Amino acid sequence: MTDRTRSLVIDTDTGSDDAVALIMAFNHPDCTVRAVTVVAGNVPLESCVRNALITADLVGQQQVPVFVGLHKPLLRPLETAAGIHGDDGMSGAQLPDPSRQADRQHAVQALLDIADQEPGQHILVTLGPLSNIATALLIDPQLLTKFQHTYMMVGAADGIGNVNAVAEFNAWVDPEAAALVFAAPGAKTMIGWDVCRKNTVMRAEDETRILAAGPIGQFASDIRRQVREFSIELNGASDHEFPDPAAMAVALDESLIVESDYRHMLVSTDEQTRGLTFADYGLPAKAPTVRVITTLDEAGFKAQLFAALSGL
Repeated sequence: MTDRTRSLVIDTDTGSDDAVALIMAFNHPDCTVRAVTVVAGNVPLESCVRNALITADLVGQQQVPVFVGLHKPLLRPLETAAGIHGDDGMSGAQLPDPSRQADRQHAVQALLDIADQEPGQHILVTLGPLSNIATALLIDPQLLTKFQHTYMMVGAADGIGNVNAVAEFNAWVDPEAAALVFAAPGAKTMIGWDVCRKNTVMRAEDETRILAAGPIGQFASDIRRQVREFSIELNGASDHEFPDPAAMAVALDESLIVESDYRHMLVSTDEQTRGLTFADYGLPAKAPTVRVITTLDEAGFKAQLFAALSGL
């Protein structure tokens, strides 16, 4: 729990784990969501937008504006994770049509306007490729300084990837964008794939608790069916990481951080190491640019997750 209300702006490529992270924010008693901006990533942009709208409907948050952003990375064609999340990003679950359309303003302009008109009032949480954020930074290099903090689900501090040997998906999809965001001024925290492998694995007993949470838990389980099937095919068990909820949990409650440090972080844009996030420890010493989380409180993370899915 936080000691004051937090206001979030959430940038998402809404697949199944993003949807659960959105529910965590929407249902948190000490949080308001100022806006959701959508970027292509897990699936093409149209599906990402639809999924964000459906998720907001599910928890009665139709008043939260949803803005449509970039349909591809800055310099590269879009490569999705549809093979993991399903062609629609939600495992083909039977879901109702959204009750509304997205707002007409472009997500990048919305980010710029919110930062300019409401400086210091909001926390930025990024759950997908950083294309929207980087584009806004190209227009306003001080963008992130106008948010209280930026929490990013991106990268892997140990250099072990989930797309290639070294890269986490969000960093790999748009490494040029990630490099721009890492270098930008402003307080930033990276919650990477390494932490998710260690502290956010959802096991059979966790899935039982999710299903027991009621209708929202059922939704969270249904939309992750293909993720579990992918994990069984890959590893022989349905256990799987929960990356975007991990980033959201930290944004909502920093007491979940067990270990972290500050590093001058870089992102590789070379093809062989595309998306690698790594620290530059060379001399002369360089100023830290990102706080890197290396261990989370797993029990605390799951308690926050189950409470959100139960609507508590």
